[in-house]
Amino acid sequence: MRVAIVQAAPIPLFIDDGIKQVIELSEKAASDGAKIIAFGETFLGGYPIWLDEAPDAALWDHPGTKALHRILLEQAIVDKDPRFAPLQDIVDQHELIISIGAHERIRSSLYNNQMIFRAGMKPLNHRKLVPTHGERLVWNRGDGSTLNVHEATWGNTGNLICWEHWMPLARAAMHNLVEDVHISAWPTVRETYAIASRHYAFEGGCHVLAAGTVLHRQDLLEGLVAVGGNQDAFELIEQIPDQQLQFGGSMIIAPDGSILAEADTSDTILHAEIDISANREAKAALDTDGHYSRADVFELNVNTNPQPGVVWNKSAED
Repeated sequence: MRVAIVQAAPIPLFIDDGIKQVIELSEKAASDGAKIIAFGETFLGGYPIWLDEAPDAALWDHPGTKALHRILLEQAIVDKDPRFAPLQDIVDQHELIISIGAHERIRSSLYNNQMIFRAGMKPLNHRKLVPTHGERLVWNRGDGSTLNVHEATWGNTGNLICWEHWMPLARAAMHNLVEDVHISAWPTVRETYAIASRHYAFEGGCHVLAAGTVLHRQDLLEGLVAVGGNQDAFELIEQIPDQQLQFGGSMIIAPDGSILAEADTSDTILHAEIDISANREAKAALDTDGHYSRADVFELNVNTNPQPGVVWNKSAED
C-alpha cells in the first residue's frame, strides 16, 4: 500500500481557503498512488504558534490574543460542516483515507480535532484529550468518545495528536484497537517527537505516519489579511521573529521502528510503500496488547461516553 504525508505550509486562520488547499494537495498525493494521506496537527487553520512565540500572548485580557481567538471561533469547522463536501467527494472518488487536523467549534469552545475522512462514511473525530501547556488558552479537552479507529478490509487506521503520544494509557487504549497504520500528528517532528513516533511504531507493531507542517511568520500575516484581522491581532503576530517557525521533519516508520522515508524542513509530499504483513510479523516478538500485557496484573478501563457537561432531562410532554 502506498501512503503519503503532505508536509506543507497551511493557510493560517482562513479555513475556507484551507479546505481548498487540502483538496488540491490530496489530489496531488492521490495521483502518485497514495491511498492513505496524512496532514499535521491543526493543518486547517494552522497551529496557534503565537502561544509559543509571541511574548505577550498569555497576558490576561490581551486584545491581540482575544482577536485571534475570535477569528478561530468564526472560522472553525462544525459538526456536519458543508464545506467538507468537496473533500469527501475526492475521498469517495479515489477511495482514500485522509487524516487532517482542524480547529473545531462545539457551542462556544474550540477543540483540536484530527479527523479521518474515509470513503462512503462520515469522518471519524479524534479530539485531543489534553491540550499541551499554553494550548489550554485555546482548546478545550476531548473525551474518550473519540478514541477510535477506522476499520477497513485490509486493517485499521487511527491517530493521536502530539503529546498524546506520551500518555501511556492512551497508547494502551489505541494498541487495543489494533492499528495497522497510525497517524502521529505534530506541528514539527522534532527529535523527541520522532523518538516518540518510532517508539509508538515498535510498541504498537504498526506503521506510523509522523506528520509535521511548515510555517513562516509571513504565512501568519497573509492569513490575517485574508480573514480581515484587526490591528490588535497584527501587533501580536508581529512580536514573533520574522523567520521559519515550524520545520516539517515528517517521517514514515515501519513496525520495527526503522524509517522508511523522511522529509527535510521544506514543503514536500513524502511517499512510501508499506507492507501490512510486517505488522503481523512484529507481533511475534512483542504484542503489548496480548502476550506482553499481563492482563492478570493490569487492567485499563476506558470511558467512551461523551461528556457534554450539561444534560437536559426533558419531560415526556416536551
